[in-house]
Amino acid sequence: MKVGVVSDIHGNRVALDAVLSAMPAVDSLVCAGDVVGYNPMHGACVDALRERSAQTVMGNHDRAVVEDSSFGFHSAAGAGVEHARETLTDDQQAWLAALPDERTAFDGRVKLVHGHPADPDRYTYPDAFGPELLDDEDALVLGHTHVQGHERFEDGIVMNPGSVGQPRDGNPQAAFAVLDLDTLSVTEHRVEYDIDRVQAAIEEANLPAELGERLYEGR
Repeated sequence: MKVGVVSDIHGNRVALDAVLSAMPAVDSLVCAGDVVGYNPMHGACVDALRERSAQTVMGNHDRAVVEDSSFGFHSAAGAGVEHARETLTDDQQAWLAALPDERTAFDGRVKLVHGHPADPDRYTYPDAFGPELLDDEDALVLGHTHVQGHERFEDGIVMNPGSVGQPRDGNPQAAFAVLDLDTLSVTEHRVEYDIDRVQAAIEEANLPAELGERLYEGR
């Protein structure tokens, strides 16, 4: 069984479309949170995941939107949260609000969290991946850092597919991964997308210019 794995889409439907087009044939799709925020295409990203029945957990930006809180975000991130809150439909916000902080999928073989199994808001970079993060699952999927990476241990895999909508590892290409549950292996992928189009949408939405500028640098 092959599972497409995405995370940190952050309202970037242009990048998400590129990822979905480039993704090899998979049996299912999962998302480790932060569907919205930063970029302005929040509703379209929610709809894309819902249309594909993607099993998804709540990210910190998702939570900030539905809890009507900026969650201490700096001004640019806070602006993205506020824009999502203003533009998402009631139905889209209800879908976000119903997302759990943690979920298991595929008969318990995969666990999804946003930041860390013990704290959904804790940054867990690939150099901190270890077998102690695993419980009974074969694969633990994390997001939040926007940094792609995975490690395989005797008890299973710890992985972060990287960010679809705002990579922060110096590579501006959208990131995703494919998890093969038959071979317990991960393939990491990157794909180019039309950043100019996203920047134009950011400008049209009167969001901070830095949100578009950082996309070109992968930061």
